[in-house]
Amino acid sequence: RTSLVSDPADGKIPFTPEGKTIRERSRARYGKGPYLSYTDLDTGERCITDGLPIYYGGYNNNYQIIQTPGQVTIYSEMAHQTRTVPITKRAMLPKDVTQWMGDSVGHWEGETLVIESSNIRYNEHSHFGTQYDGMTDENLRVTERFTRTSAETILYEFTVDDPETWTKPWTAQLVMGPAPGEIYE
Repeated sequence: RTSLVSDPADGKIPFTPEGKTIRERSRARYGKGPYLSYTDLDTGERCITDGLPIYYGGYNNNYQIIQTPGQVTIYSEMAHQTRTVPITKRAMLPKDVTQWMGDSVGHWEGETLVIESSNIRYNEHSHFGTQYDGMTDENLRVTERFTRTSAETILYEFTVDDPETWTKPWTAQLVMGPAPGEIYE
């Protein structure tokens, strides 16, 4: 496979016509300014969040995953953000309660940790939008799957769904392995 995208099989993100328009608008604006205030910079540059899902950039790609009986905490080296996900059967927050990392609830499907997120705050300056090129916050759903495939390897898969942006949900995969040393800010 030459793409992180595993579904669809051709490795291409299936944009709707509206999604393509949003993507082009995002690409035309990103990195060009004018920067009249700090709010004109994306959330990654402002060290607020790199958002969902986990992805690998050029540096600071380390994550620490800590599991306790009622939750999983994912600590990211980039922007030193900590995300705590309850492992419980609870209703999602109301749609009008949005958060940068969304409302996430986890559960186990056999040996796979599944985290479902909605209510992800998105605007034109959100970092997710610069990575995956435009979507709407009220419809965006991210489903992450963490499966230990060996003592030293986790297969991380994420599926994103927003019917206004993509013609169907699409999935990408990353393989995570151990990193020696500490995670630094």
